[in-house]
Amino acid sequence: MADEKILTNAQEDESSTLVKFSKAYRFEGKDYTEVDLSGMDDLSAEDMIAADRYLTRSGSFSVMPEMTLEYACFIAARAAKQPIEFFRGLPPKDALKVKNRVTSFFYSED
Repeated sequence: MADEKILTNAQEDESSTLVKFSKAYRFEGKDYTEVDLSGMDDLSAEDMIAADRYLTRSGSFSVMPEMTLEYACFIAARAAKQPIEFFRGLPPKDALKVKNRVTSFFYSED
């Protein structure tokens, strides 16, 4: 019983790889209410390197690139098997939900 973890709703939301949008999001003629980022478990360092290269080509520079929205969109696109444009077109509130989920995934201590 001492090792049992009790998660609050907020903690469960952060540990989940399913991101629910604040409202339906239309992309290429289809409505989405959520996106599944469970594919992050299958990514490798090579995907992170590809994200770094993408940022370099786009002219973006950050001391901590994994904390940027653009990096998170790239990783999310790989994880969800969607084009990066899917994530770049999200409303700001939902884009930040995705970014926070990606960065939480990277820095979690499971």
